[in-house]
Amino acid sequence: MTSAATHARVDITPSEQVTATVYPAAGKRAGICVILGHGAGSNQSSPAIVRFAGALAARGFDAVTFNFLYSEQRRRAPDPNPKLELCWRRLIQAFRDGMLIDEGARLVIGGRSMGGRIASQVVAADPDGIAGLLLLGYPLHPPGQPDKLRTRHLPDIRVPTLFVQGSRDVFGTSEELAPVVAGIKGPASLFVVDTADHSLKVRKKAPLPQDQVDKLVLDTVEHWLRGL
Repeated sequence: MTSAATHARVDITPSEQVTATVYPAAGKRAGICVILGHGAGSNQSSPAIVRFAGALAARGFDAVTFNFLYSEQRRRAPDPNPKLELCWRRLIQAFRDGMLIDEGARLVIGGRSMGGRIASQVVAADPDGIAGLLLLGYPLHPPGQPDKLRTRHLPDIRVPTLFVQGSRDVFGTSEELAPVVAGIKGPASLFVVDTADHSLKVRKKAPLPQDQVDKLVLDTVEHWLRGL
């Protein structure tokens, strides 16, 4: 069983804070902490984020989730890129300052959709101290607008990176993403979830039921994390 989650307040600006939730690793610690950002239309209380963070903790990884400022303040529209990136940088600094977990660990950042995209921008600009980047449903482009690619920074990523992408993701199918991953300078890999959408949900008639797909994704992520 995992230990009970705890909460921490992290200063983003002198007058603004966000809440981080820490899921302590169960059993023997793997020595890796994974910080996960949420998607644009949700927050860290999203069932998918909570389940994923809890599952990582159950497998021996410390996991941390957090709200971006706009979601902490219960606003619907995401903040501009610089403020989203600032949130990430403050969370990374909080980890380095020992505010999130007590024991030393290597740091992996990423998350779902927008949360992962902003993490990738931060890592592309400054990879110092980041052991890996985990991207769940990377939003390659807005739905129906394949010409508006969010790829300019991706070739500059040099840390180990794992993309987990649904084959029918409207924000960028795994087929669209594959050549982008191949162009990244660092060691990058793509795990394709067959028939899955942007939320990594598979069709009802998929070869494997959703619970087995979720386990397969977690097995893949765990294998990648332990290989860092």
